[in-house]
Amino acid sequence: MTRPALFIDRDGTLIADAHYLADARLVQLLPATGAAMRLARAAGVPVVIVTNQSGIARGLITQAQYEGTRDHTVALIEAAGGEVLHTYHCPHLPDVTGPCDCRKPGLGMYRQAARDHGLALAHSAYIGDRWRDAQPALSTGGLGILVPGRETPTADVERAEAAAVQHRNIAVSHSLVDAVTLALARLGIGAVPPEATGHLDSPLPPT
Repeated sequence: MTRPALFIDRDGTLIADAHYLADARLVQLLPATGAAMRLARAAGVPVVIVTNQSGIARGLITQAQYEGTRDHTVALIEAAGGEVLHTYHCPHLPDVTGPCDCRKPGLGMYRQAARDHGLALAHSAYIGDRWRDAQPALSTGGLGILVPGRETPTADVERAEAAAVQHRNIAVSHSLVDAVTLALARLGIGAVPPEATGHLDSPLPPT
């Protein structure tokens, strides 16, 4: 039997976006991360981190440096009381390495996670600070939630807000805690925060 999950972006959503982060010592959790991750853990819903890391293809960071920041991110989340099932990354950049199916909003990382861990993509949430983080929900049938941050392009917010009017499985939340609360409600756990936007009046069907 498959289970739902929370697929969450890393840079700009869970940690401060340092742009091609190479030094694990510079990893810094954003203020809402600890509370959001504790909420997911208490609900028993696994968190999977999915992140585009084109800095590897650009030659700005090495695979080893990425792994260092990955491990430190997970350690900080665990120290804050959260839990991460797994982290997936795309090291590609189409202009450098050619096309791939894993670079978000492509579904490669999500499908791999589903195979590895028995996850139900149609009953999962896709959360992040860019439209590409929420957009996979339109293909999988899950719930996509944009959490605008300091560096979220205005165009991304506008696209998400427009999509939320047309699609009941897209929403915009004011914080990561609100996004996780909303996602748990749509997975059949918890309550929908009243300030969340989008047409989200019923839980996702059970898996």
